[in-house]
Parts: sequence; structure tokens; C-alpha cells
Amino acid sequence: MADGPLVLGIETSCDETGVGLVRGGTLLFDAIASSVDEHARFGGVVPEVASRAHLEAMVPTIERACTEAGVALRDVDAVAVTSGPGLAGALMVGVASAKALALALGVPLHGVNHLASHVAVDIVEHGPLPEPTLALLVSGGHSSLLLVPDVTHDVRSLGSTIDDAAGEAFDKVARVLGLPFPGGPHIDRAARDGEVVIDFPRGLTTGRDLERHRFDFSFSGLKTAVSRWVQARQSAGEPVPVADVAASFQEAVTDVLTRKALDACRANGVGHLQVGGGVAANSRLRAMARERCDAAGVELRVPRPGLCTDNGAMVAALGAQMVIKGRPASDLAIPADSSMPVTEVSARRPTAGPG
Repeated sequence: MADGPLVLGIETSCDETGVGLVRGGTLLFDAIASSVDEHARFGGVVPEVASRAHLEAMVPTIERACTEAGVALRDVDAVAVTSGPGLAGALMVGVASAKALALALGVPLHGVNHLASHVAVDIVEHGPLPEPTLALLVSGGHSSLLLVPDVTHDVRSLGSTIDDAAGEAFDKVARVLGLPFPGGPHIDRAARDGEVVIDFPRGLTTGRDLERHRFDFSFSGLKTAVSRWVQARQSAGEPVPVADVAASFQEAVTDVLTRKALDACRANGVGHLQVGGGVAANSRLRAMARERCDAAGVELRVPRPGLCTDNGAMVAALGAQMVIKGRPASDLAIPADSSMPVTEVSARRPTAGPG
């Protein structure tokens, strides 16, 4: 284990087959096979299509990662895999593959949490995580604020989405504006040519809503407000200023995300904020987080965009930390858990049935 354990990480929670190789805290290679083009015509991810794509891509992606990293499978010290949360069928493909590899190689298996992996990936970008860290995770399925004293075993949920996640809202608003799937990158690009001229609502940021849901998120009302605004223009026979709508919508989302994240830092006395997940690739979110963190004296850590979206590197990074810190390996009978809570960083043994 010169310079740390060599860990192979497998990520198949949604539509990307990710395989990463991390040695200690250093990323050797991150290979991704995406099936996003196969889902685009449906306007969203189709679970059965994603599962089939993972089956077809798994072996070639593992081979490509090893070849590009210049390592052989026999050199791997441990295998890590996303065991949840995510799409059940997609997770099963990754978990089954990881079990087979760990058994064949005679190495430990670490089934890890997808959300905790999004936090751990920053280690290969910016070095060891400060303890504690406040993490803002924003993606198609999750909008979460987490207090992270130790990413390998102690992740605490402060708040999460109560309806649409941020990435889901981006996809739905993009559809309203006639932009392709996935919506995030297209809204980001359109917004660069627009101005923030529409005052869209900021959910759970005022009055009793804020008191009851201080660190929670809601983007369903915002999505509906955008849809109604666009429909009103169309009904009046007026052109829809797509760039301005995109910029105004994006501003509302990033305002809420960063405002609540900085509030959570202050409330918990944490001087470090890490932003992760697919929406963390959004240029306005990164810029606003930087501006507000600088003003508040909070250190901001955001991985490069390629490490924000789902990838194998993040799973390998968390797996490497598990090995380094001596955390127990997972049982080879662990299940794929589509509803795995973020507070459960790693899977140990399958849940015993009744009787």
C-alpha cells in the first residue's frame, strides 16, 4: 500500500457508470460511461434503460480505468461501491459487480453512501476535509445540508428538500422553456445571455415557513411560478424571453441554496463549506457561493465540475478513507438500498427478515 491503499470505486446510482481508482488521497483515473443520450428523448431517466446500460458498460469501463491508470486489478487493495440511495435496478448492477470483484480478488468490500461520497470526493481535489465540514449537496434527486464531523462514519442531516430537488427543478423548468434534457447545463448557458428581471419566489425563506424549515428546501413553488409566468406570456401572444427567465430562475435557486448554507455554517459554528452534487457545476451557484463565503469569512471548497456529477472517483475516495481509518468492511451479502439514509455512511450487513 505504498502511498496509501489502492481502491477501485463503482458508481451506478442513476444513469452514469462510473469507475474510479484512488490511491490514498490521489485520484489516478476516473472513467465514466453515460447513458444520458438514451434518456433524453424521454425527458428524464428511465430506470430500466439505465440498468441495461450499466450492464453493458461495466466491464469495458473497469478495463478502461485500469488501463489509463496503469494498474492491474490484482493491485487493488479494496473495492468500494455505491450501495444507496439511487435507482434500485441501477444500484443492483453496481453492487453485484463490486461483490464479484471483491470476492475474486480476495479484498475487502465497502458499500458506501452516495451522498457521503459526494462530500469525500473533495479530498482528491483539495486535500483532507476539515473536521467538521458543512456540506451543501445539490443534485437531481437531493438538496441537502449536512454537518460532517467525519465523512467515514459521522454525517448528520440538518435539512433536505421537502418536494422537488434543485436539479429536478432545473430539468422541469428547462422543459417549460423548450430546452433539452438534462436541464441544468442548458439553463446555465441560456442564463449567461439574460438578466435577472423577474422576481421569482424563494421557498421556505420567510415567516413561519423559515421557522419550521430553517435548513430545508422547496423548489416546487418556484417551478410552478416559472411555468405560470411562461404560460401567461404565451396566452397573451407575447414572446418568452428564455434567457431572462433562465437567469431569474437560476438566481432564485442559487440565492436560496447559498443563503441557507451560510446560515447553517453560522448556526453550527463551522468555518468551512463544501458544495457538491451535479448542480454544483452550475456557474452562478459557484460564483454566488464564493461571493457570500468570502463576505462571511467562510472557506469554500468546491470540486471541479467533472467531480461534482456522479462518478466513480467519489466512491473510491470514500472507500480509501474507510480503509485508511480502519472502518469495518461490508458483508458480501449487503443489499442495494434505494432509500439508504445519508446518516448511514456505509452498509454493513443485510437487514434480517422477520422470524
